[in-house]
Amino acid sequence: MSDILLKEESYLLAGICMEVHRELGMGFKEVLYKDAIELELKTKKISFKKEKKIKIEYKGMILAHKFYADFVIFDSIIPGVKSAAFIVNNFVAQTINYLKASGLKPGIIANFREKFFTYKRVIF
Repeated sequence: MSDILLKEESYLLAGICMEVHRELGMGFKEVLYKDAIELELKTKKISFKKEKKIKIEYKGMILAHKFYADFVIFDSIIPGVKSAAFIVNNFVAQTINYLKASGLKPGIIANFREKFFTYKRVIF
C-alpha cells in the first residue's frame, strides 16, 4: 500500500473544513466559508497564505494575468473552497491547473453546499 501524500496535513485541513461546515451549515457564499477557514487556521496556528498570487508561465514567459489560489496551506496544499450542489469535473480540472501552475502536488476541493461536508483530494 502506498503512502498518502501529506496525509496528516490533508486530514487536518479536512477536519477544519468539517468544523466550519458543522458551525455554519450549508448554503452560504464561498467567501464566508473562506473567512471561517482563515479564522480556524489562525486559531490553530497553521501556516497559510490567503489569495496567493500564482504566475502562469507560457513558453518560458510569464503571462500578464495571474490566478489567485483561495489558500496555500503548509506551503504545499491548495484547497479550493466551493459552495455548489456537488463537486463537478470542472472543479477537478481547475484544481489540476492550479497545482500545475504552482508546482504543488496535492489539492483539496472543499464543498460546503451539501447537507454533509464533502471534499475530494486531487493530486497532480
